[in-house]
Parts: sequence; structure tokens; C-alpha cells
Amino acid sequence: MNLKHVSFLFIGLLFSMFLSCEEETFVPKPRGYYSIPFPEKKYQQFSLPGYPYTFEFPTYATIEKDSMFFEKKAENPWWININFPELGGKIFISYKIISPSQPLSKLLEDTYQMSYYHTKKADFINDSVFHFKNNVHGLCYDVGGNAASAFQFYATDSFHHFLRGALYFDTTPNADSLKPVNQFLRNDIQHLIQTLNWTR
Repeated sequence: MNLKHVSFLFIGLLFSMFLSCEEETFVPKPRGYYSIPFPEKKYQQFSLPGYPYTFEFPTYATIEKDSMFFEKKAENPWWININFPELGGKIFISYKIISPSQPLSKLLEDTYQMSYYHTKKADFINDSVFHFKNNVHGLCYDVGGNAASAFQFYATDSFHHFLRGALYFDTTPNADSLKPVNQFLRNDIQHLIQTLNWTR
């Protein structure tokens, strides 16, 4: 082996040592969230004497009468909350009677304003129309991003009944961590709407 080969070998060893001593690049792990065990889907009937509506709601939820919706006083005794204690969520249900002093146009405008209030934190708001039997029709608002309420809806017969619902959680909104719970409860809300009936 001549001097030229020894020089090349020495340079090669130095180069490989230099490469092996470089710092490793730090790659952060993606954020993970706890896996949430969801209960089995089963439903029961909400039907109380004197109430102008009935529907089916999950067996893993409880219902309480509500005299206030945030800072707004209930207009009648038919406002309720559907609580999901294991999931930390709550559906606020308000009911209004369509009348000359409270026409459908005003109720629709109020609902629109309340739903689009969340655009401050929302990535998007999609709305979808629904029509079901027993003269139940309305609109669902699917709110994306870190909005306070990810799902809202109203249902009406356009003449007498107007029912509004909004899903909220007892935690700071985080679209990523709440996504599976939102989807799980969204299906329950859709079931509620599909089984909604007016009783007067």
C-alpha cells in the first residue's frame, strides 16, 4: 500500500468520524389524547305531561329543567338540559311558541345570530336542512374549530312550535381532543331530531 492510498484511507476515516459525531435531529412526538370509552347506544323516551314535545334521548344522559340559559331567563317551563355526566357535555334545549309578538322570522333571525356568534373562534360553519315526519323541519349548524359550541340546531312546524338545541362542554374548547366526543353526541342529537314529535 503506497502513501497515496494511506492518505485516502485516513481522510475517509476522518470524514466518517465527523459524520458519526453530528448531533441527531430532534423530532417532537405528535400530541396524543386519552382514549375515551363510549357507552353503548341505547335510547329512551322523553315524554312528560304538559310538555309540547317528545323525543328519544340516550340512556347514559339525564334531563333537568332549566330556568336560565346562560344569562337569559327561560320564557316558559319547557326549557331543559340534557346532561352527559360521563362525557362532560350538555345539550341546552329551549322552546318558544310562535306568535304575532314572536313571529317565526324573528326566531329564525335570533337563532342565526346566536349560531354565527361562534364564527369568532370557528374555522367554518356548515348548515344543513332537514325535514322529518310529523311536521318537523329545521336546520343544523356544524361548527368547526375551537368554538364554544360545535353543534346547534333548531326544529319547528313553522306555525306554533320552535325548539332550539346547542351542545356545550364543561371544558375549554379544543377541536382535536373533543372531536370523537362531538361526533358521538352529534349522532345522538340527530337521533333526537329524527324522533321529535309535537304534542299540541
